[in-house]
Amino acid sequence: MNIVVTVKQTFDTEAKIVLDGKGNIDGSGVNLVINPYDEFAIEEALKLKEKFGGEITIVSVGGEAATKAIRTALAMGCDKAVRVDDPALADADEWAVAEILGKVVSKLPYDLILSGRIAVDDGSSQVAVRLADALGVPSVSSILKLDIEGTAATVTREIDGGTELIEVKLPALFTAQKGLNEPRLPSMKGIMGAKKKEIAVQSLADAGADPGAVAAKMIVPKLSLPNPRLAGKLIPGEAPDAARELAKLLREEAKVI
Repeated sequence: MNIVVTVKQTFDTEAKIVLDGKGNIDGSGVNLVINPYDEFAIEEALKLKEKFGGEITIVSVGGEAATKAIRTALAMGCDKAVRVDDPALADADEWAVAEILGKVVSKLPYDLILSGRIAVDDGSSQVAVRLADALGVPSVSSILKLDIEGTAATVTREIDGGTELIEVKLPALFTAQKGLNEPRLPSMKGIMGAKKKEIAVQSLADAGADPGAVAAKMIVPKLSLPNPRLAGKLIPGEAPDAARELAKLLREEAKVI
């Protein structure tokens, strides 16, 4: 079985975000990690490889710094990787990234594609489903269970207030949700072996993408941090009196009732 896993490098979720003078995120000294939801996708791919055999290819769009995340995925047990790096990708949006991934993945053998449900930095949940559209394959998002039998997959996905059971023909794309599995840690043997595994670096031209054809459709002119949260207010007194005072404050100060 040939499996493709898309990986994005993101800021550590515990990192303190600071903006520079131009309204951009200052990445100085910030620890970069594999997008946590992508780890569930990697683990599921490894479980399928252990069951059916085959090969796992990591595909990522990013600069040299993204190599760290890719090496981690290889150390976990994935086999090889492709990283697309090009100056024209500096302002790539979700649509552009999905188009580029589509160019790369279309040239690879694959029975299924696994991605994280969401990236913790931008929170868009767009790239994976756009990639499926670019490739012309079905997709199922937020899966909690995946069973493969022959050329069909049966998946349980999370929906509002419950779960949904779906059967889909392969090849298909699935986005991984927390609860699908428990990602393994790279072993020392895996870490050493990852140094020898292939990471093919491609430009847009190598990937068969014209920079003009994948120009971003969305422009973010500036980022800003939310206003600091104000300190809470403690209302003293007995419960009936405190409740009346609370209602007054919500009506007159907060103006929410």
